[in-house]
Amino acid sequence: MKHGGFKAVCLALSVSMAVVSVLAAEEKAVNLESRILENFDGTSGYVWKVAASKFATKTDKETFPKLAYVKTWPAAIHGYNREGKDIKSLGVWGRFDRKGYNWIDIYPVAKDDKDENPAEIPIPGRVQLLDMWVWGANFNYYLEAYIRDYKGVVHIINMGDLSFEGWKNLRINIPSNIPQEKRTLPKRQGLTLVKFRIWTRPVERVDDFQVYFNQIKVLTDTFETLFDGDELADPARVQELWSADSNAKN
Repeated sequence: MKHGGFKAVCLALSVSMAVVSVLAAEEKAVNLESRILENFDGTSGYVWKVAASKFATKTDKETFPKLAYVKTWPAAIHGYNREGKDIKSLGVWGRFDRKGYNWIDIYPVAKDDKDENPAEIPIPGRVQLLDMWVWGANFNYYLEAYIRDYKGVVHIINMGDLSFEGWKNLRINIPSNIPQEKRTLPKRQGLTLVKFRIWTRPVERVDDFQVYFNQIKVLTDTFETLFDGDELADPARVQELWSADSNAKN
């Protein structure tokens, strides 16, 4: 083998080893878990409210949209409930006076908030997928989820069309451009669920419809790399260490 050829082979081997080393270094351990954010069974710490755009129907007797916790569920996850469990779904009953791009917001409120201010549900880990069950009556509407990142930016995620009959599992991957960590400690910066929004399309009737929701959950990575002093990257622990009571004892 010529000297120049030998050098070329050595260079190729070096580059290959470097690439393998970089790929190995980039591999990250993950611990994917399915976490339920809301079951509508009264145990989450939140209640849900609705608001709508200006053409929502209002009369002396009724105001729309209406919201209720109703005893119905998707058989795909709860079966026929022969055990008699208190399973409920969130129902939204809407009416509008005009066709168009009307909307209904469904948002959480903390149970102990008497003023009923909109709240946001923290999403654990680094979420990869948002999953929920929705009942539709084949109206030409669509559903959006609103997610806030740690910078305060709200991202709108299209969950899909509601033009189907009965219960359907809607799931969507969380886009990779939504930041869930930063360079400095603590790195992980969780997202929050702000609300859902139902949109009607101008070609569809809007005079009377219902939509039901059940079991909102996420698939999320809860793995955290441990290091010497990792507790100092935990905001709760930092607050404890720097509290007035803690400093007063020293």
